[in-house]
Amino acid sequence: EVQLVESGGGLVQPGGSLRLSCVASGFTFENWSMAWLRQAPGKEQEWLAFINGAGDSPTYVDSIKGRFTISRDNAKNTLYLQMNNLKPEDTAVYICAKRGARGQGTQVTVSS
Repeated sequence: EVQLVESGGGLVQPGGSLRLSCVASGFTFENWSMAWLRQAPGKEQEWLAFINGAGDSPTYVDSIKGRFTISRDNAKNTLYLQMNNLKPEDTAVYICAKRGARGQGTQVTVSS
């Protein structure tokens, strides 16, 4: 059974940082491209970043370029999202995903 379990969310002040993790199981992690997306109340789902199985050539949506970094550790079956200079509009549930599966998400709230 494919499982994706996110962690690392929380409450942070504007300008702060968080590092999200997503531990994967039930499939050969290194063979799959992975992604982060977010869902904010009242807004459409937004795909944020993608990374291939080797961990190179990540791509980002414009709204997070220069602030967020996607990475992976295939030895640990873990996907990461380093988020810097967080803004109130980054408040959302952050979800990791592969084709055909996604996790439950972790809440990120940016507020003073």
